[in-house]
Amino acid sequence: MLDAPVKIIVPVGSLGAGVREEEIAYGIAQGATAIATDAGSTDSGAAYLALGISKNNRGSVKRDLTILMKAGAEAGIPLIVGTCGQAGGDKNLDWTRELAIEVAGELGIHPRIAALYSEQDKDELKARNAAGRIRPLPPLGPLDNDTIEACDHIVAAMGAEPYIAALEKGADIVLGGRTTDTAVLASFALMKGAPAGPAWHAAKIAECGGQCTVAPTSGSGVLITIGNDGFEVEPLNEGNRCSPHSVSAHMLYENSDPFRLIEPGGVLDVTDADYQQSDERTVRVSGSRWDTMPYTMKLEGAGTAGYQTVMLIGIQDPEVLGRLDEFHDNMLAVLQERVRSTMGLKDDEFHISLRLYGWNAVSGDKPPEGTPPPREVGILFVATAESQETASQIAKACNPYFFHFPINLDEELPSYGFAFSPADIDRGPVFEFKLNHVVEVDDPCELVRTDWTDLSKVEAA
Repeated sequence: MLDAPVKIIVPVGSLGAGVREEEIAYGIAQGATAIATDAGSTDSGAAYLALGISKNNRGSVKRDLTILMKAGAEAGIPLIVGTCGQAGGDKNLDWTRELAIEVAGELGIHPRIAALYSEQDKDELKARNAAGRIRPLPPLGPLDNDTIEACDHIVAAMGAEPYIAALEKGADIVLGGRTTDTAVLASFALMKGAPAGPAWHAAKIAECGGQCTVAPTSGSGVLITIGNDGFEVEPLNEGNRCSPHSVSAHMLYENSDPFRLIEPGGVLDVTDADYQQSDERTVRVSGSRWDTMPYTMKLEGAGTAGYQTVMLIGIQDPEVLGRLDEFHDNMLAVLQERVRSTMGLKDDEFHISLRLYGWNAVSGDKPPEGTPPPREVGILFVATAESQETASQIAKACNPYFFHFPINLDEELPSYGFAFSPADIDRGPVFEFKLNHVVEVDDPCELVRTDWTDLSKVEAA
C-alpha cells in the first residue's frame, strides 16, 4: 500500500524525440517523485540491435538527457530510462551511459548510475533451451542452436524487478537494457508499494508520452499519479488535455487485445476499468487488475540476412503508368532470367524486388480494378544475395534492362529517369529478427547484470 500517491513524469515517448523543458518544470511543480522514459523500440527494424547503434543522433539524446538529469538532480528525484540506445543491447547501453557521464560532468552533478544489462550469453541460452525452458511464440517453432548462433546480439526484455532493485540500492539514475516499455514506467510506483493493477495500467497508458492525449502533437509528455485505488493521467502541456477516449484507446497501441496486456510475471486486465474525466485536463482510471503468472522474458535476437544493392528510376511515360502491374510483372521476370542466364545463380541464391512508389510499394497489393494511373512512379530495384559482391553484380547485370525496359517489346527502347550515377548503390548487410521466443526464469533478475558508476565517489577522490 502507498502512504501517498506517486507522481511520475513521462517526458516523451522515446528519449531523444524532444523533451520540452517547460513541461518538465510543470511536472516538478506538481510534486513529481520520479522521471521515467522509454528510449527504444523494435519499430525501426533489427539493424539497431545487430549493430549496437542508436537510431537517434547523439545530439538529440544528449539534449534530452541534459534536461532530465538537471531536473532530477535539482528536485532530488530519480531518472529511469529503459531500452537505452534504441535496442537495449550492451553496446547501446554503454553508449547511453557514456553520454550520461558526460552530461553529469557538464552539469557538475555526481549521481549514482546503475546500468542494467540484459544481453544474453549464447551458451547459457543453449543450455536453457536444452532444459526445455525456452518456448516459441507464434508463428515460430522450437528454437535450435543454429538460430541462436546466427544472431549477432540477443537480449531478454526485462520486467520491473531489476529497476526496483537498483532504486532500492540508492540509484539516482537507472539506465536499462532491453525492457518492456511499461516496466520502466511502473517500476518506481511498484517499489513504493502501489498496487500492481494501477501501476501497470498507468504505465501502459503513458508509455508513449503525449500520445494518450487529445492533441498528441501539442506536447511531449504526461504526468501519471498512481494511488491505491487507481491512477490519473494529465498532459504536461497545460494547453492540452486527456479524455476517457484518448486514454482508453491507448490500450490498443501495439496490443491486439484492448483488455489484456501480457508482461513479465503477469497479465494486466482492464476489462472492468472505469475511465472518468476528473477535471478538464485529467482522466481518472480505476478497476485495473493484475493477474500473476509464471515469469518469462521475451527474447529478441538480430542477425545478418544477406546483402543488398539498390537502384532507382522515375517514370512518367503514360503508357507504362496505365499498365503498371503488367510492366512490373514482365520486367521482374526478365530481370530474374537475366541473372540466371548470365550469372548461373539458382532461385534460392538471390532475390529481386521491384517496389513501385506512387502505386503499391508499401503494401505490394495490386490496386483495385479501375484505379486511375498515377502522374509518375519511382521504381526501387532491390537485389539481395549472400554476399555484397553477388548483390552488386546482380544489379550490374540488370542495369540495362531496368533502365530501358519497354512496355511494348517491339518498340524503340526508352530511357527512364536515373536517380543517381553510378546507378547501383551497395547497401551493405541487411538484418532481421531471428527470435520470437520466451525464456522461463526463477528469479526476475537472474539474466540481468547490474553495473554501478558512482560519480559521487569519483568527486570525493
